[in-house]
Amino acid sequence: MPPKARRRVPRPSPLPALQAPVLAIGLEGSANKLGCGIVRHSPDGSVDILSNVRHTYVTEPGTGFLPADTERHHRNWLVRVVEEAVRRAGVRVEDCACVCYTKGPGMGGPLHSVSLVARTLSLTYALPLIGVNHCVGHIEMGRTITGAQNPIVLYVSGGNTQVIAYSAQRYRIFGETLDIAVGNCLDRFARIIGLSNDPSPGQNIEIEARKGKRLLPLPYATKGMDVSLGGILAATEAYTRDKRFRPLERRHDAPTEDWGAKANGTTWSGDGRHVVSAEEADALPAQVAELALDKDASEITPADLCFSLQEHIFAMLVEITERAMAHVGSKEVLIVGGVGCNARLQEMMGVMASERGGSVFATDERFCIDNGIMIAHAGLLAHRMGIETPLEKSTTTQRFRTDAPHVTWRA
Repeated sequence: MPPKARRRVPRPSPLPALQAPVLAIGLEGSANKLGCGIVRHSPDGSVDILSNVRHTYVTEPGTGFLPADTERHHRNWLVRVVEEAVRRAGVRVEDCACVCYTKGPGMGGPLHSVSLVARTLSLTYALPLIGVNHCVGHIEMGRTITGAQNPIVLYVSGGNTQVIAYSAQRYRIFGETLDIAVGNCLDRFARIIGLSNDPSPGQNIEIEARKGKRLLPLPYATKGMDVSLGGILAATEAYTRDKRFRPLERRHDAPTEDWGAKANGTTWSGDGRHVVSAEEADALPAQVAELALDKDASEITPADLCFSLQEHIFAMLVEITERAMAHVGSKEVLIVGGVGCNARLQEMMGVMASERGGSVFATDERFCIDNGIMIAHAGLLAHRMGIETPLEKSTTTQRFRTDAPHVTWRA
């Protein structure tokens, strides 16, 4: 007879118990999203979001955001964003236990501007300083909001594409992009076809993709646990030079400000938690079921290209995520990062997870898009474990791997 499978007993959390609520302020500015948030941890284990303010640097259609311009935006707005976050929270900065900031990864100039203000707050109010890994911030916020226990994490954003699992107080990278990140790929194609950058090019790709009528053939490049997206971007761009391509007739003007969360057409529960059920996963769009690879299209529209690009890329991401789930025996998937807001990605992942008897967890755009709350939350977890960033080491780095931090607050 085969031996009985051992039952895994969860270990208790190493986080020390709180005697009273503690607060933290977090500053995020690794790319074009500038955020500040204040979070509270309570003795009963609850996490309360007191404020979550964000201001986005938006450029004209067809253009991206340069590091120097983004840094200038952050310098111009950061003090106002911090003041607004403190005002909305109804607390004082000195009420916080620590000041948390994004140490990396990200764009050098924007990171530096945020760290400068974080150091100033730390010195002014005599508060400990905590440098936070941006990727770990996304994961910890996602775990807290959704309640996912020990999921495989798909981290998809403008600068990162990684499949991650937790083991022995580290977030281990199972697979990642070999060239450009998925968010970068989508953003660059949005610029090619002239989509607006408001509220984000990736979101406008998603909206345009819903109008697509043809699934065009594109390269599919999974390499073991990794993906390559440079080739599919070049191939999709090549269709725009085809004589059958009909470009967009108009472009949208971009606003300059965005203080708060914008709805993305998805219904969310009040706590920002969204779980894809088996019923939702089964409700596939009719266009996917009816379409075949159309090599003889008489006309190719931007919507067709957005639809085809999304379907191919997301299929690759689902494949490598499923492979990681099979390897570790997990039935949970947590999607984090800005691209994690994409309803079609959540839906495709939900189909795969439901076939494996599992669940997909994702958050709404308040938490999946870069924000100060995730930095405050992850930083406060580290602070409760006695971790602090000395002033002389409060630097920033554009390359800060997800598997580098020691995650002492997990068993």
